[in-house]
Amino acid sequence: MKQLVLAAAFIVGASATSATALPPLSQQDAINEGLLAVGIADEIRKKCDAIAPRMIRALTFMNSLENKAKAMGYSEAEIKAYVTNKAEKAKMRAKGEAYLSKAGVMKDNPLSYCTVGRDEVARGSLIGSFLRVR
Repeated sequence: MKQLVLAAAFIVGASATSATALPPLSQQDAINEGLLAVGIADEIRKKCDAIAPRMIRALTFMNSLENKAKAMGYSEAEIKAYVTNKAEKAKMRAKGEAYLSKAGVMKDNPLSYCTVGRDEVARGSLIGSFLRVR
């Protein structure tokens, strides 16, 4: 009986160790590239009236990212903590702004968001897949 208890304790301890061995979600490129694409698309659609969001597509994609993170071993609480973390949001915003700037967006020129949005749609990029030109 003692051996069974020790074996059970080892299994529980081993699974807890493997769960904590996961790298932070901020280091999961597949997850972060997806979150960044949705964020950039959202910014474009907010700034450009000529572009509409594909909300169902974006929500479905966000659910797939959550499912991917869960399949990697992250808990719902870990995922929620990551996507609501203010510091991580600020990092993601900075990456998005850098991407948009490099693509030609000028913050004081709303039409530049439209140009970039149309380009993303025309290229068939992940960002463009969340947008529709009106």
